[in-house]
Amino acid sequence: MIIIGCDFHTRFQQIAMLDTETGEIVERRVEHETGEAQRFYAALPVPARVGMEATGYARWFERMLREQEHELWIGDASAIRAARVRQQKTDARDALHLLHLLVENRFPRIWVSSPAERDLWQLLPFDFAHGPEPVEGRHRDKLVRFRTSVRNQLHAQAMGEGVCRRKKLWTQRGRQELEALALGEWAGRRRRELLEMLDRLDGSLEELDQAVAQQAASQPAAVRLMEQPGVGPVTGLAMALAVGPVERFPNSRKLVSYLGLNPREASSGGKQRLGSISKQGNCLVRWLLVEAAQTAARKDPQLRPFDRLRAVSEVEPRVYQRLGFRRGKAVVPQGGMAIARKLAVRLYWQLRHVGAQPSPPARTQGSSPSPVVGVTRPTP
Repeated sequence: MIIIGCDFHTRFQQIAMLDTETGEIVERRVEHETGEAQRFYAALPVPARVGMEATGYARWFERMLREQEHELWIGDASAIRAARVRQQKTDARDALHLLHLLVENRFPRIWVSSPAERDLWQLLPFDFAHGPEPVEGRHRDKLVRFRTSVRNQLHAQAMGEGVCRRKKLWTQRGRQELEALALGEWAGRRRRELLEMLDRLDGSLEELDQAVAQQAASQPAAVRLMEQPGVGPVTGLAMALAVGPVERFPNSRKLVSYLGLNPREASSGGKQRLGSISKQGNCLVRWLLVEAAQTAARKDPQLRPFDRLRAVSEVEPRVYQRLGFRRGKAVVPQGGMAIARKLAVRLYWQLRHVGAQPSPPARTQGSSPSPVVGVTRPTP
């Protein structure tokens, strides 16, 4: 079998290739633009195993290896870097390092979603490329940012003429006021062109919003997640795509760590030191969970917002209320992050739910003995 450690770059790749039958190791540089890479891998016996770091601009390479029936392993870049001992770093050393990890069965292979699932990230607020693909599309996010820029310019024009309507400026009456402003020749042309751009962007975003809802409805995992108050099509679809097969996570603590919602820790000498969240995960899903937690805390009785009087009168204060007692009334953003972690645990058990039985209490390390975020499905 042929095993290849590939140090991938945009225009070329440095490889270290081992033939397991003969023990021969070959090191060489393969160019991309000349077609040398396609010819090189096409000439290899099938299947060859290729290992590379999770990197950007490699979609064509992944597709080429799949068509040629070769096996591509994507590795965790931070884990690969941590396994390197020597301080000298070159392309040739990197390729050899990847080869040694593959041969010694120490290669930190990561789960990679399918190309079709990765394409769905274009519909979400901003793209987090899961796997060997960079943040390169972000179609819906770019359109939202363009629309915000156009609205800000139109709002500045209206404020310059003494009209300050805030969000009401985008209603039918506000639009009429904006169009009726007496502006100069070039300012009027700018207003007209900006309004035309705004109309086009609104139409495109409306279509994309409908596509998000359709894709979420077609994903069983996203539909199950949207049963939780505060979780809509965008959050449900993003969570389902980021998690993938929930069986990858043996417990909820693994998922919380995967999303970067677990605290940093620097404990030593019997003294525990916890810091802020690690942020070593999908930044999009983490941000969406924080946003969803604010709505869930209002709609879900078990994640009820802070209310000191109600907390005193109840036997079991809710999560937000306990945070209020411990940290004072101002529990945001720390409180929002804590609720996001609780929400992530609850969504984990939603995905693990089987049949009509209620899910186990969604508890993590440090939770109170009583189930505070248990998931119970209504009987049909």
